[in-house]
Amino acid sequence: MLRREIPYDEQAGRVIRLSRSLLAPAPLSGSDQLTPLQPFQPWTEQMQPLCYWDDEPVALLVEAQAESGWIDGRQWMSELPTAWFSLLSTALQVGAWLENHRFCSRCGASATKLAAEFAMHCNACGHRNYPRISPCIITLVTSGEAMLLARSPRFPPGRYSTLAGFIEPGESAEEAVHREVFEEVGVHIDQLRYHQSQAWPFPHSLMFGYFAEATTRRIRIDGVEISDAAWFSPRQLPSLPPPYSISRELIETHLARWR
Repeated sequence: MLRREIPYDEQAGRVIRLSRSLLAPAPLSGSDQLTPLQPFQPWTEQMQPLCYWDDEPVALLVEAQAESGWIDGRQWMSELPTAWFSLLSTALQVGAWLENHRFCSRCGASATKLAAEFAMHCNACGHRNYPRISPCIITLVTSGEAMLLARSPRFPPGRYSTLAGFIEPGESAEEAVHREVFEEVGVHIDQLRYHQSQAWPFPHSLMFGYFAEATTRRIRIDGVEISDAAWFSPRQLPSLPPPYSISRELIETHLARWR
């Protein structure tokens, strides 16, 4: 449904209105379904051509302040079909880039938006900024059928998830898996298996999903990023991450293996 081609030569199309992580719902009429795609309209210079969605050109309008009734990106992802994830993720990540790179990171001069690519060019020093993508690992640690799940202090009450963290400079994804798991819960692992990746637009991460088998089961949480962690049986699970997340995909893949 999403075609990753910037419609820079289009003059009109659909529009997504965005302010930070909030997106404006389109006006509803009759039997219309809730959507962040505003009606077909002429584009202004303030809009960023984004992509094609169902062969319709789409632009992004980043606004300074959200209006009443705007919906958080996570809520959109939980309410819309999975196919919408790529469009929402692209809009949120490009929106964060536009907001954070209005000025050159090298000399501080105002940056100019280029038409044919996602790039901000500095006419003063020639430096270009592209959308930032932060690589992260996310890992389901298992011991047989049991899963090691943990809680962040930021999670809703009762929710547990897989372990995750940013890849550090000079570090491979596999090295990051070993380091993050040990730092957060004190468990050693082996038998790493890459599963799949997912763009995570909060605000600009790319998650690399892994399975790993624990070689030790004693848990020692760091008490900062992790407030609690435990081994869970497939027959007795806590509240889990939302279905659109790669964390939930890792968990469901493991559960399917043991059903």
